[in-house]
Amino acid sequence: MKAEKTGKQQRSLWQEAWRRFKKNKSAMIGLAFFAALIVIAIATLVIDFATGNEFYQNYVINQDLTSRLKGPSMEHIFGQDEFGRDMLLRMIWAVRYSLFMGSMSIIISLIVGGILGAVSGYYGKAVDGVIMRCMDILLAIPSMLLATAIVAALGTSLVNVLIAIAISYVPTFARTVRASVLTVKDQEFIDAARAIGCHDGEIIFKYIIPNAMAPIIVQATVGLAGAILSIAGLSFLGLGIQPPTPEWGAMLSNARTYIRDAWHVTVIPGLGIMLTILALNLMGDGLRDALDPRLKD
Repeated sequence: MKAEKTGKQQRSLWQEAWRRFKKNKSAMIGLAFFAALIVIAIATLVIDFATGNEFYQNYVINQDLTSRLKGPSMEHIFGQDEFGRDMLLRMIWAVRYSLFMGSMSIIISLIVGGILGAVSGYYGKAVDGVIMRCMDILLAIPSMLLATAIVAALGTSLVNVLIAIAISYVPTFARTVRASVLTVKDQEFIDAARAIGCHDGEIIFKYIIPNAMAPIIVQATVGLAGAILSIAGLSFLGLGIQPPTPEWGAMLSNARTYIRDAWHVTVIPGLGIMLTILALNLMGDGLRDALDPRLKD
């Protein structure tokens, strides 16, 4: 009994968080769904590399107008779109664009916003005032509207969409990191680091940020869901990924004209977006509960 208690006390923060996370069934379902999407995205890359992009050209974007808007069948499980292309293959290939662009935009915004938030929270005073007022200005503009304005100004391309989504999420991460830094910077181990001569950059990146990662990870998970939704929204408006490249938002936009004649061309991409966002939100909720030190069981 005593040994069991000692082992529990010696369990690391991340081991304890994983133990709690596993108990959350909905979070595990979200994780399993997200892991499946990652496997699908990697599989499409492998197929394209192995076939020299021939499979993509011949089966994913190749048009067959003689069988346009055909419903689900044994041959085409999700049916065919307005150009006779297989909906299942297009849904599968769209996964990698949504995941890649969503992940890259969140990574960029996390790096930029994280640095700004860490500097703001650590130095405070005038530096904090200037950085946070700039973030407040960006937060005053709805993220989707800001991203739309940036893409409209820069032009429609993958790089510009990444930049637009990343900029729209920088203030969120800056505020999250700042709040985390403020809770850590006055603790005793930070004073000890200063006493042994560590410079400010070393203290911020070696001691403060690693000890403030829990809320940042949760925010990144939720932010990824929002980024994927924003990418789909931009594509729906014609400002994101351009045809014939498969992307859920663009597929919805192109198919809305046929919603009365062929339900599957709009319902299936919509379900893809909904289930992905739901899975990421379930993961985010599970991570929030698992990484909260106040919750003990």
